[in-house]
Amino acid sequence: MIFSQQSFDIKLEWGIQGVDTLLPVSDVIIIVDVLSFSTCVDIATGNGAIIHPYRWKDETAVAYANSLNAELAEQRSSTKGYSLSPASLVNISSGTRLVLPSPNGSTLSLATGATTTICGCIRNAEAVAAFAVSLGKKITVTPSGERWSDDTLRPAFEDPLGAGAIISHLPGTL
Repeated sequence: MIFSQQSFDIKLEWGIQGVDTLLPVSDVIIIVDVLSFSTCVDIATGNGAIIHPYRWKDETAVAYANSLNAELAEQRSSTKGYSLSPASLVNISSGTRLVLPSPNGSTLSLATGATTTICGCIRNAEAVAAFAVSLGKKITVTPSGERWSDDTLRPAFEDPLGAGAIISHLPGTL
């Protein structure tokens, strides 16, 4: 497999193709979606909330939230409740269960299946790296980017910055 990066401890590949390709050779996957999902997860879990990723904000998300006895995040443009805006989660209460739809970070997080998955951003780079190392040696860092309307990857400048911040704290071969 040309892109497996199997001989390296620390691997990096973009988006869903990166997850699909490197999942079989990874002990831990770190998803990086800096401007929204990863930072939201860091803020919310730092306050003691529980985040449940979900790909789309549609009627299935409502049913999923209900099945978990969780709140469903509002649209980012909403001025009430929690959303995929980090600022909306600054005062989230400990114990809050929140379904957080995201076509990027959530989608990648859900694609990792049973492999241990961590959500990383610039804010938590050192802590995420330390936690990942405690769980395994073969670590994949996946900047999520965004998706064009045809579902192809649109790289986002901030995600490799977050990935680099995390990788700078990881030991191993690159």
